[in-house]
Amino acid sequence: MARVLQTELTESGWGATGIELPWRVLSLLNAFRLLLPMLLLLVFFFNAPSDSVGSSQPGLFLSVAVGYFAFGLVCIQAIQTRVPSAEWQAILQLLVDAITLSVLIHASGGASSGLATLLVLPTGAAATILPRRYALVGTSFVVLSLLVETTISFLQGESFQSDFLITGLTGASLFAITLLAVPFAARLRASEALAKQREIDLANLNELNEFIVQHLRESILVVDASDNVRLINETAAQLLQGGAVPSGTALVAVSPRLSYVLEAWRKQSAGRRDNVGEIVGADGGTVIRPHFVALAETGSGPVLIFLEDTSVIADRAQQSKLAALGRLSASIAHEIRNPVGAMSHAGQLLRESPSLTDDDRHLTDIIEKNGIRVSHIIGNVLQLSRRDSTKQERLDVTDWLSGFIAEYEQTLQLDPASFRIDMDRNVGRIDVQFDPSHLHQVLWNLCDNALRHGAGPDAAGRVDIRAGRIAATGRPFVEVADRGNGVDPAQAERIFEPFFTSGSGGTGLGLFISRELCQTNGALLLYEPRPGGGSIFRVIFADPSRWID
Repeated sequence: MARVLQTELTESGWGATGIELPWRVLSLLNAFRLLLPMLLLLVFFFNAPSDSVGSSQPGLFLSVAVGYFAFGLVCIQAIQTRVPSAEWQAILQLLVDAITLSVLIHASGGASSGLATLLVLPTGAAATILPRRYALVGTSFVVLSLLVETTISFLQGESFQSDFLITGLTGASLFAITLLAVPFAARLRASEALAKQREIDLANLNELNEFIVQHLRESILVVDASDNVRLINETAAQLLQGGAVPSGTALVAVSPRLSYVLEAWRKQSAGRRDNVGEIVGADGGTVIRPHFVALAETGSGPVLIFLEDTSVIADRAQQSKLAALGRLSASIAHEIRNPVGAMSHAGQLLRESPSLTDDDRHLTDIIEKNGIRVSHIIGNVLQLSRRDSTKQERLDVTDWLSGFIAEYEQTLQLDPASFRIDMDRNVGRIDVQFDPSHLHQVLWNLCDNALRHGAGPDAAGRVDIRAGRIAATGRPFVEVADRGNGVDPAQAERIFEPFFTSGSGGTGLGLFISRELCQTNGALLLYEPRPGGGSIFRVIFADPSRWID
């Protein structure tokens, strides 16, 4: 019998699926089992006429009511541990409920006391848990218990023949409730099983989506209308913050520059471009180009942001640029090297003249030194297409900058007040790995630009040079800053293009060659507007952990 019952219970859908409905039903029924004795005892003690509950046999009523409450407490532990199964607990509890309530009815004067209606809830609850056959068997036991109680009360002279009619009607009602509860329970089982399956499918789909998003090669994030991060994958978090970014974090806290670029993109009223600028990654050495896609009809709603690492594209484009630059440099070498050589030779001959004064000799020194420098520049342009010829050395930026500034001031006859060098003394010695001739040309070009374009409206130009390390990665950097008018934001993306110039008299090759020389040495040259006005050009050197000795 037990094996057959267990088989039918399993086939009914409750035993093996782990659905929570049977346990919820048992918990609610047990709450009823705990409250009912207390309510009956309150009625018994505070409203005790001769025909009230428990008036027929008060002692029996009190002891059974207390025992019923204790049984409810025991059931709490069984329901929480879920031992035995929900079906077996429903059967055992229904038997105890039928016997206990029948005794309480008998102690209260029989079926005419009206307490028989209390059997409706246990019977209906059991019908929602058990299969139909066993639900009807349980209801039959309840009705039989009620009938036995009525018979005993009638034989003891405590009830009348009319009580059998009440018992019969009550029994018929219990069978009707059972027959209605069984199909209702079947619908509940089907609905909960469907909801459970939908929940599992939704969870699986969510996990799949999360897995796909987190393992995309592309770096993506989604921000809401208030610019709070709602979704970000691992690669994007590493680019922007170097670690995990919790959902709901304000974008300005993750990347102030990206927040600024997004705000500028949102303000475009018509013809919105998907890209309006570049940002620098958390490591200080990765240039990122964000692309924006509106997820709402207007740009003020949620936005999907793709983060493009330009270093990958730059490496691919570098080969094409170097090939074109090789052809250009051949023409430069032919057209410029010979005139420069003639000027240098003439300066050397002039230097040998016995009639030269000291001032004249100083001028010839400048001619000779700059002739050599121009020759080096031409050689560096030629080397842009031949990376293997780069001769990197380990340099102390502090010492190197001091020598560079002294040479620059002497060559251009500048006032020492034109420069201010600021070294981050908290990081100690700042070593970089760079070709010295390349670094010389890069800093020379940047200082020339700063002096040429960095003069304020009422002051002479001054160059501020700062060296230090990026806090997040420890990568060394040198930046050249001025207090000029800065760069027009509309042209900021073009200043590193060859032959692009915003003024007259320039060739448009200085920043282009400087960036190419930096890339040849594994470094980056970046521009950003200076707070308070002006420009900052920052050279971020190769990561020391990747140096090859």
